[in-house]
Amino acid sequence: MQKMLNTLLALYVQGGDHVYAGESVTQLMHAWQCGRLAEKSGASSALQLASWLHDVGHLWANLEGTPTLRGQDDVHEHIGAQVLLPVFGLAVSEPVRLHVQAKRYLVGTRESYASKLSPDSVRSLRLQGGPLGPQESAAFEAKPFFADAVKLRVWDDLGKKPDWFEVTRQDALDHLMQLMHRVARDHVIQI
Repeated sequence: MQKMLNTLLALYVQGGDHVYAGESVTQLMHAWQCGRLAEKSGASSALQLASWLHDVGHLWANLEGTPTLRGQDDVHEHIGAQVLLPVFGLAVSEPVRLHVQAKRYLVGTRESYASKLSPDSVRSLRLQGGPLGPQESAAFEAKPFFADAVKLRVWDDLGKKPDWFEVTRQDALDHLMQLMHRVARDHVIQI
């Protein structure tokens, strides 16, 4: 387990400064902001961690530049969920896996939601299938981690403020490691 936690942390050490075209924050700043929004909302430790790690699939895939500019969907939500499931369980991996579908759901069910998306999120929305229709939305609402995925998605969209990073890079990474340890330990105890 410790080896995987070190690997996940190393992804943010090595790729945390990466910025996608049309975004105003680094991967690490975005992860920290999403985690803080979850924490301030009273989310469980597992959902806080899911919020921190929801884009880890981008770092794991390690594709050059901004894939959406090349018309490429890197399916980061599926990659991230596969990586996270064995270490942290469904309470972390499922909101990560579903956060893209949550974006499609929110665009399809809330008229003004699309206008709040960043340029890269708009590009990726097209590649990810566009807004969900009524039947797809109803099916999504029936999924066990639907509510957590929608919360995570809202934090995902809010966690892109260039002037909000009130900790040092090392403090953010230390906080992430502590949270990963706590959630991984809780997951092992539940098994």
